[in-house]
Amino acid sequence: MEVMAKLLSKSDTSNNRLEFPTESLRAFSLPAGQNSVEFDAFDMLAHPWRLKISVRNQGKYPKPWISGQWGTYVLHKGLKQGDRVTFMHEQENGVNKYCIKAERKHFGFWYSIDQ
Repeated sequence: MEVMAKLLSKSDTSNNRLEFPTESLRAFSLPAGQNSVEFDAFDMLAHPWRLKISVRNQGKYPKPWISGQWGTYVLHKGLKQGDRVTFMHEQENGVNKYCIKAERKHFGFWYSIDQ
């Protein structure tokens, strides 16, 4: 199931973190009383990326972001502003599995840039 798809901003590709919509947060299990959790997301080549979901402790909205190996993922895939990342979530035998896909638009079509 798709959790979110986001067109990357300049900030997403240069600040070692990806901000994402609050409504997508429900797909990630934050332990009660904690503002972050680490998880592995597998790219289309089955390579695991250790990512971390965090939310701010104060303010009206949680304003979630992803960090951890996000910056390394951006560099490895050569991501830039305007590219798209999609996170998928599935549950197998009670175990959460997350996948991440990177795409670039070329002549009106989205192509995988997993390498």
